[in-house]
Amino acid sequence: MLLTSLYIIGITAEGMTGALAAGRHNMDWFGVVFIACVTAIGGGSIRDVLFGHYPLTWVAHPEYLVIICIAALLTTRIPYFVARFERTFLVLDALGLAVFSVIGARIGLDLHPSGSMAVAGAIITGVFGGILRDIFCARIPLVFQKELYASISLLIGSLYVACNYASKHYFPLDENTIIIACLTIGFIIRLVAIRYHLGLPTFKFNPKN
Repeated sequence: MLLTSLYIIGITAEGMTGALAAGRHNMDWFGVVFIACVTAIGGGSIRDVLFGHYPLTWVAHPEYLVIICIAALLTTRIPYFVARFERTFLVLDALGLAVFSVIGARIGLDLHPSGSMAVAGAIITGVFGGILRDIFCARIPLVFQKELYASISLLIGSLYVACNYASKHYFPLDENTIIIACLTIGFIIRLVAIRYHLGLPTFKFNPKN
């Protein structure tokens, strides 16, 4: 129940940020809704297709799609209000990243006993929506340029796998305890990365003419 509630908050926030990105490129309402949906559920859809996890999440729960569409269209009416609370949406985005990553890790581990698939599920679910959004908006994905992002999904996925392994072989841990621990750690690290502009080393190459 907790994860579902946080998921709804996450897709709503991601849908609104996706709508703003579409607005910056003067897209019509269809474009706004499309970019919002891609941002919010694109990563999960790619994960489900790659892992053979059917029906897709938004097909099984079409109400999620309705929520995203409403959030996107609402954003077109109050864009300056939404943009004014940029920091709030950064916090919600950090929460969404943690939630999406945990969900991806759970599905990956349920479908494949390999921990590597759980980590891949976390990364795909956590970051691919933003990557698709930026591709459709004709810009280099922000996940490749800004503060720690994909790395946090990697960390959350690895932590989820490690906690489940420890629970099975060493000491029992409640599933909710594992989820809350992974969410909290990932969320806090993302906020710290935003606050102090922490990122991976960049590679710059300027060939001589």
